[in-house]
Amino acid sequence: MYFSHINVNVYSKINILALFLILVMGMTTQSQPARLFSKDVLKEKREKIYRNLVQQSIIGNLSRPLTDSTSEDWEGAFSAMELIQYHSAWADQQIVLAFESAVNMPVSFQAALLELAYANYPGKFNKPVTNLFRQTSNESIALLSAIYLLNKISSTTEVNVITTQVINRFSPGNEHTLFYPFLESLKNYGQPLTSEMIESFLQKDYLPGEVLMISLQRKNRDYPGVVLVRDSSGLFMKDSTGNIFNVPQLARSISNLPGYVRNGNTPEGIFRMDGFDVSKSSFIGPTTNVQLTMPFEFSAKHFFQSDLITDSTWDLEAYKNLLPLPCRDHFSLYETFYAGKAGRNEIIAHGSTVNPAWYTSTPYYPITPGLGCLSTKETWNEKTGERMESDQQALVDMIQAAGGPKGYAIVVNLDDAQRPVTMEDILPFLKRAHQNQ
Repeated sequence: MYFSHINVNVYSKINILALFLILVMGMTTQSQPARLFSKDVLKEKREKIYRNLVQQSIIGNLSRPLTDSTSEDWEGAFSAMELIQYHSAWADQQIVLAFESAVNMPVSFQAALLELAYANYPGKFNKPVTNLFRQTSNESIALLSAIYLLNKISSTTEVNVITTQVINRFSPGNEHTLFYPFLESLKNYGQPLTSEMIESFLQKDYLPGEVLMISLQRKNRDYPGVVLVRDSSGLFMKDSTGNIFNVPQLARSISNLPGYVRNGNTPEGIFRMDGFDVSKSSFIGPTTNVQLTMPFEFSAKHFFQSDLITDSTWDLEAYKNLLPLPCRDHFSLYETFYAGKAGRNEIIAHGSTVNPAWYTSTPYYPITPGLGCLSTKETWNEKTGERMESDQQALVDMIQAAGGPKGYAIVVNLDDAQRPVTMEDILPFLKRAHQNQ
């Protein structure tokens, strides 16, 4: 199933990002050829996809009168605009009209509109989003509204007003509500991991016997991180030059929403690394991907690989015990746990055949974002469809050499520096981690 082969009429009835997710996760195991080709990277096909998104998904759908019966068409337009970061004076005005009717529209419409606003219009629709936040009784819509309003925090007063309203209306006094990770994140805002915490993930005796894929990121996911591979004996893998293997890796979603909500960034914390696979998605392409699973996605026994844990048991303490001792009180590292509890799933580490030209003005170019997966850079020949370079293949080969994709993947935010992570940032932590052992 390929994105550009879908009938135009379908575009008007589905959420484009939902379609993207279906395509992304349409996987089947197959042999990996020595030379890879993808017809989805050919110049004429990329141009056709973009033309269909603009003409049918955006202009066509937003041209319809906004009613309950056409709300799904507008949702498809929102998702397409988000995907290709589309703006025009006319389309922007249609989004103004959408917000004028948002309070009376279906929840799915409100969610798609809020996600688009967060991705493409930060800070522009504070007034209508405030109105929606005050009137909705739906917890997920209130959560998205609150996240939007506090995206650009300007004062503690704003934070206190929002959190007070959340507490009064939704009583999030325990970890079973959608608002729990939101409020806990606010409590820990501006508190990055300490050097000791970061070093503890890099020590030789951390999770002994497990192969680890460690992705070190910035809090601002506009900037790519770096991924390392550690073998089961606790040694970090090296490349052919004798240096510690590393490649850039993006943990940003198209929406850039927090990792604990649907379609948000890659959550921070621990994933089970669960084998290799090959996607049939026209956006991921044929390069081998690394399968990851989150807490609650499958059984606890599967995630922890322990006969001491039964399939029916999902306990925070068991997850907590996977974290290094210095990190167990830092809430950000529980994001995968609460994201999985809220229903997030199907996050993997993959390459990309998405047209990087859609994102030329971003700090993460030429790596392309997805729906919350970990993405690496690949370059493809638009004339022949041949894969030219692949950080993803290098990562897969290194994981295989380390002992295979059975272990854990760990995503950690180093700090909030406004630049990509480099090995120069990481080497001091590695050096101290191994000096202390």
